[in-house]
Amino acid sequence: MFNFKFRPESYFLEEVTSVLLVKLKYPESQWGEQISIYAHWMERKIHFEAVDFYGNDFVLYPSSSEEPLDFEDMVYLLESLQVNQDEVEGNVELTLYGVPKAESEFYPELEKYFDEKRKESGLT
Repeated sequence: MFNFKFRPESYFLEEVTSVLLVKLKYPESQWGEQISIYAHWMERKIHFEAVDFYGNDFVLYPSSSEEPLDFEDMVYLLESLQVNQDEVEGNVELTLYGVPKAESEFYPELEKYFDEKRKESGLT
């Protein structure tokens, strides 16, 4: 069972104001797509950003927070990830229908959560 209320104490150490939170890999994608989720400390808030190889503009919910997200909210952010339809590059829309493999130093259960989801979907 997952601890959906788990919340990291902080994403940032000392003077660091930007960190890689989560790396999503989509092995079934023709190109092996990868989307990286970053956290940036700006204007007394944590702002979230998704980046892929093509420079697509992603819509994140939530897009910012006053404190690190708990595990449940991070899962929601990842599972509701959308691309701005006005400026789509590559096949990212199709990629987002897949179930990614996930890595995160801040959310240790994230990898297992998505591995179980992939198994339930018939993916390995």
